[in-house]
Amino acid sequence: MTVRKNFIFDNETAQTIEDIAKEEGITQTETVKQAVEALKRERKRKKRIEALEQLVGCVPPGSLVDVDVRQIRIEKALNSAQ
Repeated sequence: MTVRKNFIFDNETAQTIEDIAKEEGITQTETVKQAVEALKRERKRKKRIEALEQLVGCVPPGSLVDVDVRQIRIEKALNSAQ
């Protein structure tokens, strides 16, 4: 999908985009696209970290030590068969 918009950058930002594009050997559009993708990845990473930090206090320390996943699956299968 192509979206045509007119973006107005200050001279310093426009020059930076142009310089990066020349150094990388890509178009200025591709340069901006890569920057947007990098920002999206960073935002997604931050959201995941925040979610993980919220989960940290939910499980008592040491409660998952020596957990046998195989045994849990066996017990679950036995309970559902009854």
